[in-house]
Amino acid sequence: MPQPPPPLVWDCFSDLPDPRRSRGRRHKLVDILAIALCAVLCGADEFTEIEESGETREEWLRQFLELPHGIPSHDTFGRVFAALDPKAFGRCFMGWVREVAHLSEGAVVAIDGKAVRRSYDAAAGCPAIELVSAWARENRLTLGQVRVAAGSNEIRAVPELLRMLAIKGCVVTADALNCQKEIAAEVRRQGADYVPALKGNHATLHERVEQFLASVREGRTHGFRIGEHRTVEKEHGRIEERYFLQVNAPEDLTASGEWVDVASVGMCEAAREVEGRASTHRRYYLSSLPVEAGKFAEAVRGHWAVENSCHWVLDVVFSEDASRVRVAHAAENFALLRRLVNNLLQQERSIKRGVKAKRLKAALDDRYLLKVLRT
Repeated sequence: MPQPPPPLVWDCFSDLPDPRRSRGRRHKLVDILAIALCAVLCGADEFTEIEESGETREEWLRQFLELPHGIPSHDTFGRVFAALDPKAFGRCFMGWVREVAHLSEGAVVAIDGKAVRRSYDAAAGCPAIELVSAWARENRLTLGQVRVAAGSNEIRAVPELLRMLAIKGCVVTADALNCQKEIAAEVRRQGADYVPALKGNHATLHERVEQFLASVREGRTHGFRIGEHRTVEKEHGRIEERYFLQVNAPEDLTASGEWVDVASVGMCEAAREVEGRASTHRRYYLSSLPVEAGKFAEAVRGHWAVENSCHWVLDVVFSEDASRVRVAHAAENFALLRRLVNNLLQQERSIKRGVKAKRLKAALDDRYLLKVLRT
């Protein structure tokens, strides 16, 4: 008996509450979201382009959607995305992610924030929105996002995001801003380990760790478990050597109990040479991981995947920073739609191309578009 085809990705939004009044509602919510999803997959970056894409592909879309009144106008797309509850939209998104993502033991999950720079509304006195998201490096997936509340900061948004994720057994990384005791405690409550960077926002602690690791390297401190790991990369005229040092945390750091389950401290020293110009940079870290330098190095290196594979792609390929979508909840919801599309294209690996080339192929080849939608 032939197997039924895999479900289409927009099926995960079937239970999403419709924010519109039922009277006078001409277009089904799932149709609106499906058209927008297909359009963004094919290169659309704003509502007028979504309408144009839908009209061009209407006959193909009718294979899967009812479209009782044809393709909605760009104003309809804008109103729906502005009114849609972003938290409910996010829950549907994360429900789909849990269906397709199987995070392995020790998988690196990078937490980082990003502003949608042109989403500000000067006339209404609204600043650009800031979003905190979680990126699973091995799976190449955004696991979820949370908007930073107006007048607040990432530090308060990160615990909320962590509580929404299924990250047991993972290693959570964060930049120095989110090297916070409360965040570390929440990571441990979720059954994960943490490896945040440590900088001047904890000046005393940073200095203590720096001095301690210097004494270890110079042989002035004994009786500690020490792990070391080195990597060398050479490409395009650039040579980069990284030295990772991890040592079990000294007693004065563990005894207070302020940092829950802190087990080690570490350093990454990166020596780079580009066209004959050399530079060296050191970064310091706290961690709940035991001393295992290779795993520590993977976590440190893995954090930058959120910038390279997610944030850079969103800005360069999806033009997120240039987007003027900004009314009510529209910017937040459209940002989640971009992350869903990026997830789909990162998961589709039948062709070895970048996300930009895959969007073009989806626009030109309906068979490939359908393949992506069933990823």
